Amino acid sequence: MIGERKISGAMGMIRALALAASLMVSLPAAAEVRSPAGEGVDVGKPSMLRNLVPAEQIERVAALQYNDLKRQAAAQKALAGDNHPQVRRLRAIAARITPHVARFNPRAKRWKWEINLIGSNQVNAFCMPGGKIVFFSGILDTLKLTDDEVAMVMGHEIAHALREHARSRIAKSELTQLGSVVLGQIVGKGRYADAFYAGGNLLTLKFSRNEETEADLVGLELAARAGYDPRAGITLWQKMGKASRSAPPQWLSTHPSGSNRIKEIERNIPAVLPLYQRADDRR
Repeated sequence: MIGERKISGAMGMIRALALAASLMVSLPAAAEVRSPAGEGVDVGKPSMLRNLVPAEQIERVAALQYNDLKRQAAAQKALAGDNHPQVRRLRAIAARITPHVARFNPRAKRWKWEINLIGSNQVNAFCMPGGKIVFFSGILDTLKLTDDEVAMVMGHEIAHALREHARSRIAKSELTQLGSVVLGQIVGKGRYADAFYAGGNLLTLKFSRNEETEADLVGLELAARAGYDPRAGITLWQKMGKASRSAPPQWLSTHPSGSNRIKEIERNIPAVLPLYQRADDRR
C-alpha cells in the first residue's frame, strides 16, 4: 500500500522563456473539431491566444515540473509502484482513451504519455501539457469511483491538455502583465520579441468556466470512444456534490460543481452515446 500522505513543500517556480509572435503577424488557423452526422460533441476552435506561447516550450516546462513532483512523492514513499493495482487500473483506462486524442489535437500523437498515482487524501487529478497525468489516491478511495467514472475524470483532464488551456491561460496572463505600452512596442517592431514568460506552477492553473465546459464535453467523447459509459459523467458530479457538503474536495477548487454542469453533460450525452455503444460492441 502507498502512504496516505500529502505532498508537502512548495514546488519550485520554473521560469521558461517563450517567444511571442508579434500581434501584426497572422496566427495559424486552429483546426475546428467537427463530428459527422451529428455524432460527438461540438466545441469549435481552440483559443488563438495559445499560439503566443510555443507548445514545445510549455511541454518541456510541464515535464520538468512533473518529474519534480514524482521525485518529491518518491522521497516521501507516496509514489505508487508500477505493480500497484490502482496504477495498473489507471494505465489500462488511459491505454483505451489515448488512441482517440489526435481527433482533438494532432500533436498529441507524439506526446510521451505518463500516468502515476500518488498516495494522498487529496480528491484530485490532473493532466499537464504533453500528456503527464497524476491521480491522487483520495479521489479513487473517497468517491469510490467506477472505471467509467475514472474515465470521465481522466478524459476531462486530458481534454484540458488537448485543448491547450494552459497555453491560453499563460498567454492571457502575460498579455495583461505586459500592458498597452509594451504591446505597442511589440506591434511596432513587427517581428518576434522576447516578451512572454511561460512561468509559474502549471499544477495550480485555474481554468475559465468555458474551458471547464469544453473539457467536460471533450472528456465525454474521449471516454465514449474508448468504450466507457458517458452517463457516468452524471454520477461522477453527483458524487462530487455530496462530497463537497462536508469538506470541499481539492478537485472542486479548480472544477466547480453545480446543477448547470450536470445539465450540460446530460444535454450532450445523446451525441456521444452511439460512439459508446459502437465501441462497446467491438470489445
